[in-house]
Amino acid sequence: MKPLGPLPPEFAEQAGALMIGGKSYAAWITQAGDTPAFVYDFGIVRSRVARFRAAMPAGVGLHYAIKANPFAPLLAAIAPLVNGLDIASGGELAMALPHGKPISFAGPGKRDDELAAAIGAGVTINLESEGEAARALAVASRLGVIPRLAVRVNPDLELRGSGMKMGGRASPFGVDAERVPALVRYLIDAGADWRGFHIFAGSQSLDTGALIETQAATLALAARLAEEAGAAPPLANLGGGFGVPYFSGDQALDVEAIGAALGEALGNRPAILVDTGFALELGRWLVAECGVYLTRVVDRKRSRGETFLVVDGGLHHQLAASGNFGTVVRRNHPVAVASRMGEPADDLVSVVGCLCTPLDRLAERVLLPRAEAGDVIAIFMAGAYGLSASPQTFLGHPAPAELVTP
Repeated sequence: MKPLGPLPPEFAEQAGALMIGGKSYAAWITQAGDTPAFVYDFGIVRSRVARFRAAMPAGVGLHYAIKANPFAPLLAAIAPLVNGLDIASGGELAMALPHGKPISFAGPGKRDDELAAAIGAGVTINLESEGEAARALAVASRLGVIPRLAVRVNPDLELRGSGMKMGGRASPFGVDAERVPALVRYLIDAGADWRGFHIFAGSQSLDTGALIETQAATLALAARLAEEAGAAPPLANLGGGFGVPYFSGDQALDVEAIGAALGEALGNRPAILVDTGFALELGRWLVAECGVYLTRVVDRKRSRGETFLVVDGGLHHQLAASGNFGTVVRRNHPVAVASRMGEPADDLVSVVGCLCTPLDRLAERVLLPRAEAGDVIAIFMAGAYGLSASPQTFLGHPAPAELVTP
């Protein structure tokens, strides 16, 4: 037997039929037309934004990283609640522009046509290299506009306990910290509208102390780079890195402690940053817990002493739950039988998808209430890096529905 991850708090105490946003899972499936389906409870997102605002120092902006979940109705609901949108492609640029928010564009390998579209729209480009800086300036010159350019820093530090480390090593992301001051001076001398720093040390950390430590080090790094460049940054994007509890034993972050420590650090920041604005860029922490993936049991089968619940969904929709999205050791996300919330779990099963690959396991050797063909399995923590991060066209199965609660 392998343990399940913890249910998000909004679902943990439910009994009987699973309710999402005040409506039963069965009603959502009826609205979707069939399974599989993703349902995003926007009330959970709203509560996460409110918690962030209450915990963080006044004036610290909240940016939404679209890559976490770009579903258009969800993005439309989030945009009015945040201060900016962070994108990583020309496609995400097209999604972000209609919402009228400040946009920043990060990511290596930006094509010239993407740079042109973004610079022409007044988007801030987070430059990943000196070569990209030269190309951005050349594009802006051809367009006859002054580009808004920030420097993404590859910091000489890393976020302890992060699921994906983004700093402290050779990286395709950002400009090595020791080369940043010269690049800033180059941009200013070239007549660009220098917008500041984007410093991202890692993601998916559940270590409150590590995040506090990293934010303090990031502030110190921003000040040092600014002093060496001889220019105060208009904005310092301090990255994000806020993790969520996917697996057994995971503990949620103390966001209030992080906010209090950041407030103290900002209150004592070096003079060169006194007029600098600050922002945190979050995606997963805002939306992961809002998502539930509903998939129906097609077959209950026995094989060599084990029981398999074969469902009509799979890793082509929810790659992360299968353990194939950056997880070294396969562990189980929280899973439930949607009609039997809170009931005793005494049936040892593996939940497997409909794809012809042994990788398609959505839950491995877990205890659930007994489920038969026709029952619905709910896979939680499906709001971030779900459908858009999965190989949807693999084997030609139909796309799932996506729905957002009011």
